[in-house]
Amino acid sequence: MAVRFERIIAIVLDSVGIGELPDAAVYGDEGSDTLGNIARRVPLHLPALRHLGLDRLVPALGQAVGTPAGAWGRMAEASAGKDSVTGHWEMAGIVLDRAFPTFPHGFPPEVMDAFTARIGRPALGNVVASGTDIIDRLGAEHMRTGAPIVYTSADSVFQIAAHEGVVPVADLYRYCEIAFDIVGRGLGVGRVIARPFVGDPGAFRRTANRHDYALTPPEETVLDRLTAAGHPVVAVGKIKDLFAGRGIARHLATASDDEGMDRVEEAMAEVPRGLIWANLVDFDALYGHRNDVDGYARNLERFDARLSDLLPHLRASDLLVVTADHGNDPTTPSTDHSREYVPLLAVGTGVTPGVSLGTRATFADLGQTIAANFGVAPLAHGTSFLDALAPATA
Repeated sequence: MAVRFERIIAIVLDSVGIGELPDAAVYGDEGSDTLGNIARRVPLHLPALRHLGLDRLVPALGQAVGTPAGAWGRMAEASAGKDSVTGHWEMAGIVLDRAFPTFPHGFPPEVMDAFTARIGRPALGNVVASGTDIIDRLGAEHMRTGAPIVYTSADSVFQIAAHEGVVPVADLYRYCEIAFDIVGRGLGVGRVIARPFVGDPGAFRRTANRHDYALTPPEETVLDRLTAAGHPVVAVGKIKDLFAGRGIARHLATASDDEGMDRVEEAMAEVPRGLIWANLVDFDALYGHRNDVDGYARNLERFDARLSDLLPHLRASDLLVVTADHGNDPTTPSTDHSREYVPLLAVGTGVTPGVSLGTRATFADLGQTIAANFGVAPLAHGTSFLDALAPATA
């Protein structure tokens, strides 16, 4: 079959959920509505996103006016869980029937004993905590003792924080590789994350040398199938880490969402076909987890301005998709991810303006659509909305 869109650009706004899923109570997330609750507290100026139809999905943005430039809808998460690995894997075609294990009381003594024995030094923390809070609390002790700071969250994650002047980044990565062998391969924990920081007590700040170690997807993803068929796959931001590098031809690292958009534009200028998939993590890491409502709002507006600049550069054969991987409502007491619907906005010359894609039953509909577009084997999960983007009657 002929490829309908020569190039698909997918941008994931990490944690920009748009309302609680029906099973949100199971996760303790009743009332979560990341974008809607922010809009109820802070006036948002998002003309580009509203132009794509976001105001049809988020009434708190104000009355919808005119016809959206593209197709619009929302996706529900079918997998168990609410973390970035689960969300991205599902978008790529994998639906998990069991969530990754979590450790709300910290990791068991036998796990920590194995970890500290292998790195040759003790560790601090081993609690559920916000990453910025825990380095404020334990950073000075870490600098005195050299013991790395271990912490987790409501997600399946083993995080290690260390000052770059105390533990060189290469050593921190080695600690993470050891931890991944113990809790990733050993216990099925979704991710181990290196969280280096710098600065003095009272003024610590995390650096861009974060690195995620994720489990390998348990089955083929749309990335694997595109790569096997010769379609370029370019990963921007933490996409590569979330898939353990599999199915990815080129990786463009980023230190901020603004740099992420720079890398997307760079890839668009250099890669004429295939998939460009970006994750913009600042929404989650800098604002959602810190319950920073104003910061989150301003980041939405910064992204909207970059989106406005990007739209005129789409080629006639491009499809741009804007979505998210979970929620992280900064207006609720929780500082963790929330179980929410995510937006699905699709635009391009080949998309009929104003088409409603409805509520998709799984994020895997996106992966199935990408597979259908490039003519690779269908995925095990999801229903393509490719034909819905330009109905025959339009």
